[in-house]
Amino acid sequence: MKYHYYPGCSLEGTAREYDLSTRAVMAAMGAQLMEIEDWSCCGASAAESTSYLLSMGLPARNLAIAEKQEDVQDILVPCSACYLNLKKVAEKTRREPQLLDNLNHILRDEQLQLNGRAHVRHLLEVMAKDLGADTIRRRVKKGFQNFRMSPYYGCQCLRPYAVFDDPEKPRSMEPLIEATGAQIHPWNFGGKCCGASHMNTDMDVSLELVTAILRGAKGADAIVTVCPMCQLNLEAYQQKISRRHNEDLHITVLYLPQLIGLALGLSEQDLGLGLNLSITKRFQEMLHRAK
Repeated sequence: MKYHYYPGCSLEGTAREYDLSTRAVMAAMGAQLMEIEDWSCCGASAAESTSYLLSMGLPARNLAIAEKQEDVQDILVPCSACYLNLKKVAEKTRREPQLLDNLNHILRDEQLQLNGRAHVRHLLEVMAKDLGADTIRRRVKKGFQNFRMSPYYGCQCLRPYAVFDDPEKPRSMEPLIEATGAQIHPWNFGGKCCGASHMNTDMDVSLELVTAILRGAKGADAIVTVCPMCQLNLEAYQQKISRRHNEDLHITVLYLPQLIGLALGLSEQDLGLGLNLSITKRFQEMLHRAK
């Protein structure tokens, strides 16, 4: 299995542990990630408010570079915001020839051309469809039978492109978590918005969305995510929210490849576990007792 790999900006900054664990798990599963040469920011969050053409051109550049490299068409993207941006350009240029022409006119300055061969795929889709729960289960070295996990998808890996899961009732993460031996904590927040995009403009609204998610996860040992914006939102404000509501809402938040990597027997260091903001003492104790 070979994939072009687009880490994006967050995975080289605040979500470094997501990058480390993705690379470690994919390598352990026999997959080869080829990082896109000289990749650049996809423009998530800021570009569209500045210029529509810029918001299309930034992802198009990365797609064109990938298409120029080896004869591998799948681009693996762990960050949900990056995935959405790259996916949007790939889909729009297939349907809108004029947009494709406009973008290629811009890309010509770098001797690049977008031809539509690239297939943008979220890490979750690749883990669910290409690796599969059965393969992971056979390789588990450290079982999580005593753990209850809350799978949290967020918005952008599911909407508006319902490519590999149902946006209203997502289920692709559950078999992967169960493959580690863990149980699924029943809840209705897996596909709900955490408000990350509003945190700088209306913090109170965002904090209430996060509060509802953290309360919904009560009884679970960890929330498992596939989005760096969601991960940061759910981790960074636990103390503030707990104080605001006079309620203990602290919980461990893991990236999916961190959980799978731990089950495969990979080290906490290789998975970047020390970079997480919300590993609780109770979770650490349970983790060290797991066999």
